[in-house]
Amino acid sequence: MTVRIGISGWRYEGWRGVFYPLGLPQRDELAFASRAFDTIEINGSFYGLLRPPHYEAWYAQTPPGFVLAVKAPRYITHVKRLRDVERALANFFASGVLRLREKMGPLLWQLPPNFEFDAERIDGFLRLLPRDSQEAAALARRRDSGFMKGRTALAVDAPRPWRHAIEVRHESFITPRFIELLQRHGVAVVVADAAGKWPCIEDVTADFVYLRLHGHEDLYASGYSDAALSGWARRIGAWHEGSQPGDARLADGTREPHRRPRDVYAYFDNDAKVHAPFDAAALRAMLRLPPLEHTPQRRHPTGS
Repeated sequence: MTVRIGISGWRYEGWRGVFYPLGLPQRDELAFASRAFDTIEINGSFYGLLRPPHYEAWYAQTPPGFVLAVKAPRYITHVKRLRDVERALANFFASGVLRLREKMGPLLWQLPPNFEFDAERIDGFLRLLPRDSQEAAALARRRDSGFMKGRTALAVDAPRPWRHAIEVRHESFITPRFIELLQRHGVAVVVADAAGKWPCIEDVTADFVYLRLHGHEDLYASGYSDAALSGWARRIGAWHEGSQPGDARLADGTREPHRRPRDVYAYFDNDAKVHAPFDAAALRAMLRLPPLEHTPQRRHPTGS
C-alpha cells in the first residue's frame, strides 16, 4: 500500500518561472512535474474526448512507477448527468485511456453542484463501471464506430484492476444510503476540502482513499498552512494504516471500515496562485515520503 501526493493538472501559465524553471518549453512541463511528484490528475479529459496520441505521449513523458489519475468527461457527469451513458462510456474508454497501461490511476467522476442524490441513478451508473482493463476494453468495443473512427485504442497489454472515485457537491449525498452503494460497488467517495463550499465526506468505501484539496480558506486560490497540512497528514496516516480519523466527518457513522492498509491518493487543486505544487511538496515532506528528482521549496508557509 502506498501514499501518493500530487497535483491536479500541470499546464498553468502562472506556474511558469515560479514552479517551472524559466525557459522550460511547455511540452516539457509534464516531464518536469512528474519528477517532482509521483502522481498527477489529467484534467483535459474532463473537457472533451482526447485521442490516443495524448495518452501515449503522457505515458512516454513520465517516469517508471508514475501514476496518472484520469478525470472523466463532463459530458457523462454534467450533460448526460449519468443517464443513458453506455455509449458515452464506451467512447471514453476507446479514446486512448488504455494506453496508460500500468500508469493508469483511479478514474475521477466529478458531479456538478446541482446534482442531487438519486439512489437508483447512482446505483445504475456504478454498475456500468469497468473493474479492470479487460472490462473497459470490452465496453470500448461498443463505441460509436462512426464518431470514433480513426481515434480509438482498444488493445490491452495486460489485465489490470481499475479504480473509481466519485466527487459529489450537493449536501443530499450525506446519507448512509450513498455510502452503502459505494461500498457495495467498491467505489471511493472523494474526500474534498473545498473551503466549506461543498460537503466533505470521509467515509471509507473502497480499498483506497482519494483526496482533493481545493483550497483551505479560498476555493482554488488559498494555500495550506503548516497546521492545516499537518492535519491532513494525520488523516492520511490513519487511512493508510487501515483505520480512520477519530474526528472523521461521516455520512454513515454506523459503519466501521475494514481494518486493512489502504493506498491514498491526494491531489492539490489550489492552482490559481501557484500554491498547489509547493503545498504538495510540503505534505510529502511531512509524510516523510522519499524525495524525488525535483523537490519544490515551500514559498507560502502561512498559506496566504
